[in-house]
Amino acid sequence: MKSITTPKWRQSLLYLALVADMHYGMGMTSRCRNVMATEFEYCSDLNTTRFLKRMIEAEKPDFIAFTEDNICGKSTTDAAESLLKAFGPAIESGLPWGAVLGNHDQKSTMNRQGLMHFISLMDYSVAQTNPSINAAKQHIDGFGNYDLKVYGPPGSHLANNSVFNLFFLDSGDREIVQGVSTYGWIRESQLSWLRGVSEQLQGQKQDSNDELVRAWPAPGIVFFHIPVPEMQELYDKEIVGQFQQAVSCSKVNSGVLQTLVSIGDVKAVFVGHHHTNDFCGNIEGIWLCYGGGFGYHAYGRAGWPRRARVILAELGKGENEWVGVERIKTWKRLADEKLSKIDEQVLLEVWPSR
Repeated sequence: MKSITTPKWRQSLLYLALVADMHYGMGMTSRCRNVMATEFEYCSDLNTTRFLKRMIEAEKPDFIAFTEDNICGKSTTDAAESLLKAFGPAIESGLPWGAVLGNHDQKSTMNRQGLMHFISLMDYSVAQTNPSINAAKQHIDGFGNYDLKVYGPPGSHLANNSVFNLFFLDSGDREIVQGVSTYGWIRESQLSWLRGVSEQLQGQKQDSNDELVRAWPAPGIVFFHIPVPEMQELYDKEIVGQFQQAVSCSKVNSGVLQTLVSIGDVKAVFVGHHHTNDFCGNIEGIWLCYGGGFGYHAYGRAGWPRRARVILAELGKGENEWVGVERIKTWKRLADEKLSKIDEQVLLEVWPSR
């Protein structure tokens, strides 16, 4: 189980940049899709690289999460080379970063296991092929299921406590169900592992000798690629952002949303897969959010800028010291001239008794 630590001097526990659907090909030779005619002549994967560099420079995140379809497998003859180019700006920044796979990554020279193993070995990557600590030694489907604990500020009473948890899951590729092709889904073995990790983390808080640690909840967020079927229900509900594309998900509902509701600590899910959806909507207390299409070699909409999501977890301040995560906010940055900031919203606001 890997971890990162928040800086001591500021209230923002974790400043996270979310990059969804880069679909990186081979660099300059991989041309853009669905851009304005005036943009096309000089547009390539390098525009994706430039956007990522601008995002890192503008937001100065603590962590970068790449949520799937990082490379466009069918457009590359060398998966390793494409991965190095796609994640290049993150590596150059020296920031910790993690990734999960989508349904396009493996269509080149590496299978899913090989891709996640390679990603886990890259500089500054905190990704794992699968959990490194698995006491029960149970089988876990997929590749890229892991969690990341975020510790409190050094020198504070939270320094040795996880106050915010990030979970990464592999939602698969495509499957055949009763003779019909459908998208992949998160399996029971993965949900069982997630429940176990959540129970362990919550148990550690309850066993703490620090009354404030026990009283203040440690929220979590989850990243995977293919949306859960319930996201279709948000079409006629209140959302923040744009719902421009039908939700194509698995025909199998494996109970992901119900599991997240039951374990209690996960407050938001972030997915990709649909490049022209960028909304957040709430079902049963869980925020379901799209990252928004980032990559220029991926399909999009001409005139609708590529975009990235930002997530900010903020600590509360007690009378004398930091307390737990008090607020989680999110917004998006557009790949326009001003790197416009839009759709800022609060996903969680906690006010326990102090």
